[in-house]
Amino acid sequence: MRTIALSHGAGGSEHAELLRRVVLPALGIDDGAPLLDAAVLSELDGRPVLTTDGFVVQPLRFAGGSIGTLAFCGTVNDLAMLGARPLALTVGLVIEAGLDVALLRAVLCDLGALARQHGVRIVAGDTKVVERGKGDGVFVTTAGLGVLPPGRVAPHPSRIAVGDVVLVNGALGDHGAAIVHARAGRSDAAEVSSDAAPLHGLVEALYAAGVDVHCLRDPTRGGVAEALHGLAHDAGVTIALDEAALPVRPAVAATCELLGLDPLQLANEGKLLAFVPADDAAVALAALRSQPQGADAAIAGVVADGSPLPLVTLRTRLGGRRVVARPVGEQLPRIC
Repeated sequence: MRTIALSHGAGGSEHAELLRRVVLPALGIDDGAPLLDAAVLSELDGRPVLTTDGFVVQPLRFAGGSIGTLAFCGTVNDLAMLGARPLALTVGLVIEAGLDVALLRAVLCDLGALARQHGVRIVAGDTKVVERGKGDGVFVTTAGLGVLPPGRVAPHPSRIAVGDVVLVNGALGDHGAAIVHARAGRSDAAEVSSDAAPLHGLVEALYAAGVDVHCLRDPTRGGVAEALHGLAHDAGVTIALDEAALPVRPAVAATCELLGLDPLQLANEGKLLAFVPADDAAVALAALRSQPQGADAAIAGVVADGSPLPLVTLRTRLGGRRVVARPVGEQLPRIC
């Protein structure tokens, strides 16, 4: 079996072959176990948190990850932004006839390896095949189940308060820049590579340090600009950023300058924005920096009174102040 055929989605022997030879081994699932359409899980110690996500990125592989990497990270990160510990995933595949089986296996291995590494079970799934030209390789849909530990208050925009400090765990725009380079056929991964990574470890570090986490957000599509505009509107505040404090890698800044992109609007897949009380800022920063993914964490800004209008502003390196524009349209379609 070298390429996917329509018959691989027909539910017969070829479909079983696809599952047994490709999908299940790649995801690390025991192919000797009965294949059921749903799973009965153990009782939870805490409140359940549920999310769903879809992934349509092109190309399917890029420096720093693949659609499989994004499927895992994007799902568990949505859970983590509500303070939940990820427990289980379901994975649905819509595969285009003609897709190279080796490519399919590779992206599923990326997903499966991360699930095993982080102790998240893949408990159910589905596979469909569509005609050549109707699916663009493979689309992945997930559902993620997590648990909010007893006594933990879920982060929420309603908890954002004037005086809060905004922290970011590292350089911005890496994923968006990596997709730009991949689409241009460039392979300079040493300079520009996706930041795709699960964030629940960073979140746990914040809580373990005793930080009162008011709100968390992962700035994916639309980047930091879109994430903060949404939060400013929901909380009725102005969020004031400091350009000199925002970490952006030189290669990403150069890519943006060349193409007229804004690093604040580029997607991230391994970054979080944390809103914490000013009194907790130093402890929160140390907690983030104690983890490999937070080594470059920084205080990005503060929350101010939003009257008369919630805004996101930026203090420039020259000392001026401007309004950060909310993204309009789509800088980079099919980014995740």
